[in-house]
Amino acid sequence: MHPLAAPLLVGSRRALAQAITLAESTRPDHEAQAQALLAEVLPHAGGSVRVGLSGVPGVGKSTFIESLGVWLADQGHKVAVLAVDPSSQRTGGSIMGDKTRMPQLTVHPGAFIRPSPAGGNLGGVTRRTREAITLCEAAGYGVVLVETVGVGQSETQVAAMTDLFVLLTLPNAGDELQGIKRGIMELADLCVVNKADSDPAAANRAQAELNSALHLLTPRGASWQPRAVQASALTGAGVQGVWEAVQEYRSVMAEHLAGKRQAQTLGWFDDLLREAVWRSFLGGQDAGRLQATRAGVLAGELTPVQGVGHLLSRT
Repeated sequence: MHPLAAPLLVGSRRALAQAITLAESTRPDHEAQAQALLAEVLPHAGGSVRVGLSGVPGVGKSTFIESLGVWLADQGHKVAVLAVDPSSQRTGGSIMGDKTRMPQLTVHPGAFIRPSPAGGNLGGVTRRTREAITLCEAAGYGVVLVETVGVGQSETQVAAMTDLFVLLTLPNAGDELQGIKRGIMELADLCVVNKADSDPAAANRAQAELNSALHLLTPRGASWQPRAVQASALTGAGVQGVWEAVQEYRSVMAEHLAGKRQAQTLGWFDDLLREAVWRSFLGGQDAGRLQATRAGVLAGELTPVQGVGHLLSRT
């Protein structure tokens, strides 16, 4: 048995932090140890409510997550927050340090917060976020909140590893909606107009506009109709209502969630396979030939398609 398995399964936060660090490591020996650990604890995972959260910069994601997390933890839930930060180009580490922006939740005995650098990955998730979710579940955390860097073209990644996707918006939704891509709106299972206390009239308009947009984007006959609700992370108003909407979603979608998670597991497998094949391909290439082919593409002697075909024809 892996030495971290036993303490992890009894809920040791120290063991959980060490396990996630191990899973995030790119050292081959660490990767092998991490996979062995995951295989041991996997039967104890899968029992959490997985919620992905995103929103435009300035919407108050961290404040809202802290407000929701503290409320859940006070209700007796064990809450894990995987806060994915932008990466420093110099050090590779987290820039924003979400843990420092959730002071109350950080010290709550029922919560675990793990900020991780995105490491250049698109979509605001790390290459090992799925493994981190599994480890948190094995440690007994019944709610896993995944905070992404922000709205972007690849936010489908967080939707592909959680039960539902929550999009946070601001009360001035007229301009806000213009800045949100339709693809992101189509992913949203729930929209939350945060900072509703700052301008109640604007929040009401935003909620109405979002509900109208969500209605138009939802396929006819869908089991769940995405909706918009209001909340204030600062005062705590509406936070309980957000969780009630999450619970309602899980109740309505109960028959579909198992299939959704199976599809996500296969997607996880496919992603790992692509990564492994790419690394294997690069490992089997002669560095000089690969460099020469790239130089030929840059010089216009080969098209990119021809360059790829040249390399593949000799593998």
